[in-house]
Amino acid sequence: MGNSINKAQLIDDLKAEQAKWEALLTDIGEAHMTQPEVAGGWSIKDIVAHLTGWRRRSVARFQAALRHESSFSPPWPPNLETDDEINAWIYAGNHDKSLADVLQESRDVFQQLVDTLSAFPETALLDPQRFGWTDDDAPTGAAFFAHFHEEHEPDMRAWLEKIRAGS
Repeated sequence: MGNSINKAQLIDDLKAEQAKWEALLTDIGEAHMTQPEVAGGWSIKDIVAHLTGWRRRSVARFQAALRHESSFSPPWPPNLETDDEINAWIYAGNHDKSLADVLQESRDVFQQLVDTLSAFPETALLDPQRFGWTDDDAPTGAAFFAHFHEEHEPDMRAWLEKIRAGS
């Protein structure tokens, strides 16, 4: 790999990304997390549940690899094939949960990810062929938060600025 990183650095980087995520949630404040229309009708709570749902798949994938299994079962029904179907299933399964439960599940699943990654031998975890890390780029905590950074963070930050301006 071009930019080498060790397992401890990867875990620290992942925890730093989580700390930034938690700081954003703190900035938003729980009082605002159930308000709709952050993005596509979803609330902050819905986005948290969405990201947690997909992170559960990552955890399942890494746990299967840790057990030396070649395949894994995602946390949603196997008949769901498209992202839209999966997202709708995640939304439906979490919409009526309390904000406290959604936030706690998010933190619990993040800790499962850290624990699972920590259980790997360093060479196995950082092997570019095993998990699709590219030859030129070391895995980073940001890679685990890429979907958030690309798809949801801009909407969440814009929404936060809007509610701050309205206060």
